[in-house]
Amino acid sequence: MRETEESSYNENRNLSACETLIMKTIWDAGEDISVPDLIAALKAKYSKDYARTTMATFLLKLSEKGFARVYRKGKLSYVYAIKSQEEYKRRLLQEETDFWYHGNAADIVSALCSTGKLTRQDVDRIRRMLDEQMDDT
Repeated sequence: MRETEESSYNENRNLSACETLIMKTIWDAGEDISVPDLIAALKAKYSKDYARTTMATFLLKLSEKGFARVYRKGKLSYVYAIKSQEEYKRRLLQEETDFWYHGNAADIVSALCSTGKLTRQDVDRIRRMLDEQMDDT
C-alpha cells in the first residue's frame, strides 16, 4: 500500500547521475511503477542494464534522500515519487543560477537566449510570463 507520509527530504542532498535517470524514469511513468518495469524502462530509454540488487541499492538511497518510496504488492515491488519533478527542477535551477550566475536571473535568461534554440513561440511565452510577473509586483 502506498505511503502518504511527509518525507524527510534534505534540501542539501542532490541526486547522483544514476539516481537522476532513475527518478526521471519514475516521474515519466506518471504512476507507481513496478521495479521490473523500471529496470526495463531504464534499459530501453538510457541503455542502463541494472541488476535487481543494484536497483535495490539505488532505491534505498532515493528513499533515504526523500525522493521515492518502495512498497510490495503481491510478488512485485513498486516505486513512486515523493518529490515532484517540477519541485526538483526548480531547486536545481535555483542552485545553478546561484552558482554560475551569482543569483542573477537576467544572466541565466541571457545565456538561454544565446543558445539560439528559442522559437518565436518560446519568446512570446517568456514575454507573457515576465509581464505577469511584473503585474504581480
